[in-house]
Amino acid sequence: MLKLLLHRSWLRPAGNARVAELADVSPTLRHYWHLPADEALAAVGGTIAGLGEAESRRRLRAVGANRLHDGHGHGAWQALAKQFANPLVLVLLFAACVSLAIAEWLDAAIILAIVAGSGLLGFVQEYSASQAVQKLRQQTSLKARVLRQGEAVEIPAERVVPGDIVLLSAGSLIPADGLILEAKDCFVIQAALTGETFPAEKLPGVVPADATLPERSNCAFMGTSVRSGTARLLVIETGERTQFGRIAHRLNLRPPETEFERGIRHFGYLLTQVMLVLVIVALVINVLLDRPLLEALLFSIALAVGLSPELLPAVITVTLGQGARAMAAKGVIVRRLNAIENLGSMDVFCTDKTGTLTEGAMRLERAVDPAGDDAARVAGLAYLNASWETGIGNPLDEAIVRHGAVAGFALEDWRKLDEIPYDFERKRLSVVGLATNGERRLICKGAFATVLASCTAVREGDRERPLDEARRATLEQLFASWSRQGVRVLGVASRAVSEQSAYTAADETAMSFEGFLLFSDPPKAGVRATLARLAELGVAIKVITGDNRLVAEHVAAQVGIDRPRVLSGRDINKLKDEAFWRQAANTDLFVEVDPNQKERIVQALRHAGHVVGYMGDGINDAPALYAADAGISVDTAVDVAKEAADFVLLSPDLEVLRLGIEYGRTTFANTIKYIYMTTSANFGNMISMAVASLFLPFLPLLAKQILLNNFLSDIPAVGIASDRVDRVAVARPRRWDIAAVRRFMLSFGLISSLFDLCTFATLLWLADGSPALFRTGWFVESLLTELLVVLVVRTRLPCYRSRPGPLLLGLTLVLVVVACSLPYLPGAALFDFVPLPADIMIAIAAIVAAYLVTTELAKRRFYRRAEA
Repeated sequence: MLKLLLHRSWLRPAGNARVAELADVSPTLRHYWHLPADEALAAVGGTIAGLGEAESRRRLRAVGANRLHDGHGHGAWQALAKQFANPLVLVLLFAACVSLAIAEWLDAAIILAIVAGSGLLGFVQEYSASQAVQKLRQQTSLKARVLRQGEAVEIPAERVVPGDIVLLSAGSLIPADGLILEAKDCFVIQAALTGETFPAEKLPGVVPADATLPERSNCAFMGTSVRSGTARLLVIETGERTQFGRIAHRLNLRPPETEFERGIRHFGYLLTQVMLVLVIVALVINVLLDRPLLEALLFSIALAVGLSPELLPAVITVTLGQGARAMAAKGVIVRRLNAIENLGSMDVFCTDKTGTLTEGAMRLERAVDPAGDDAARVAGLAYLNASWETGIGNPLDEAIVRHGAVAGFALEDWRKLDEIPYDFERKRLSVVGLATNGERRLICKGAFATVLASCTAVREGDRERPLDEARRATLEQLFASWSRQGVRVLGVASRAVSEQSAYTAADETAMSFEGFLLFSDPPKAGVRATLARLAELGVAIKVITGDNRLVAEHVAAQVGIDRPRVLSGRDINKLKDEAFWRQAANTDLFVEVDPNQKERIVQALRHAGHVVGYMGDGINDAPALYAADAGISVDTAVDVAKEAADFVLLSPDLEVLRLGIEYGRTTFANTIKYIYMTTSANFGNMISMAVASLFLPFLPLLAKQILLNNFLSDIPAVGIASDRVDRVAVARPRRWDIAAVRRFMLSFGLISSLFDLCTFATLLWLADGSPALFRTGWFVESLLTELLVVLVVRTRLPCYRSRPGPLLLGLTLVLVVVACSLPYLPGAALFDFVPLPADIMIAIAAIVAAYLVTTELAKRRFYRRAEA
């Protein structure tokens, strides 16, 4: 639920009147934003050191888990009710009620039994799959850092309770509503609740009791996220009692429709149109032929049900659920089930280079002065900066701290006074420290260009020299030389500062450039081969990085992206949308990209007709993750990125992603199998029955026989989710093509109808006009064709070269035996079946065999034309 707040197109920002209305809703602790911090702490029974573990558990039992109802993990009763809430089941229940009204008890009982059987079959499959997926989601559930009696611990966000002290930093999703106790350059993105365009600064203090949400600068709210800085939050409200919780049920929070969902919807439209025509024509003509109205109505309803793929929702859920479990076993956690199909359809994958193409384990190779010589001073200043940094953890700072520890650096001679946190506009971070000798110094570290731009001097030995154009050019040449070798370069600068109460980004001026930090991050072992395998799967890699062109090109060459086409962030800004859409599709490296341009790149690629995957782990990756068809993050990502993602990789490994793509294509292939199965023999059989009812002196099948046929033919669908998939089906991206489904339905439906007409002629001749014998023979033939055609249409290859899954094959063979035995079993008379003579059974077997051979030949021709 929290992830839906992060994209402004899904939640209309609240206007001032709406915000004022929300502010009037009485919270548990009324007007807490108007209370001093000590009074608020006392009111919720908290302390500045946080709650104890026992007290936290007691409060959790009292107030409940800190979560909102988000539609995931429905209970068993809701899942069962869902099976009987679709229109086709309601139509069948109507038919049963009509039968009861006219005392046709047996027909009513049979209809109700079939409805119950179909519903329970769907429930067992769908509910077990959804429960398994819910357990997988919990592996990547949000965490919150809270104080427990003074110690910082990480707990599931659902366990946050009123009175907790939450530690916030850049990238944190705020887990509850509360009061800011401490803050340092803390800016929060809260546009979803307040409509504010820019991040809002949060400060401790007191605001008026009648302050609206945007005016509560001392509060932070569930579902918003920290853009920069740090803060401590006293939790006041959790779960449904938060500001978001109060309005969530009034909002349309449905995420954007995936391509797979759109395809299913269009398929539903197609079937609805066919069913309406079929049912209305069959009903009208049978009434005009003076057949009993009830019999004609039940027959028409049964035709509609026979044509419909009523188990499709269960098949989709089970197929996706099994895909999610298989992907989890390989280290890919699925957060949004329907996105699995998008992952399989993906033909463009956008990623940063660090951690995916490279090891991501940065190593500080050298710290050098402006002349390029090793400099302990530069390493020491960088060590102070990285050790004191309290914002976003990152591999560069970790590498600096490790290097400093090995070198024997210590912090005893310095005391931290202040910190100016990193943000994505400045691209640097500064700390202020006081040395034991009384020296007060601001130490800045960050992107070379932005650090150098804030400098007016350069250190040469023990002296500072003016940073003139010649010296600036020398420094830029050094930077370019290292970048061409693939070295990641940061700049370090400092300046003496005077004593003041607080320091801000405005103090990062007139600094002296101290030197460079040179990092190595070699390409991952095997990444070149993985990229080659992704290319074989039809997936193009596009690298989006904030690094300069030279570093990006060097890394690209190392991983096999030869002669890449490059577009810089500056170039992107100059292009209008239409021109950028064309260029983006032909670009391999997007370099020197501003974080805000990532979403535009993804949208441009989608406009160009691609299915786009995007992998990101930072604060500013969230919009691009939402914009992508498949948003992918890693388990070590910041909260806001993980919550935005459809998939979370337990390790940032492209090989794991490649396996995920194959699983996505497998689930798509198995879903299409069921659709092709129901739109081939089923469609033909229903058309045949509708046509036959026009010239036969009796209905070709009774309504209860049609429903039984439909129920039995759907049982093997349980095995489709685990069916084997041919390599050819996962070799290239597959996308929904409703026109192809329509062609398949018409082509194979007509073949089925042709053999049905042969069956009718044969049965009229052999059955000597007996309605019961005709219906029994036709029931067996139509059921056999529907069961066995699955083994033909499930693969693009010749059916004898593609081995079906054991469950699908086993269920099909069992149902074939049942179909052949049904007329001879006790109780067959309940369905008006009679034993079939040997000559009719032989004729049926011959017709079925001829039908399967013809379908196999037609399938080969169909796919040859489709791929031409």
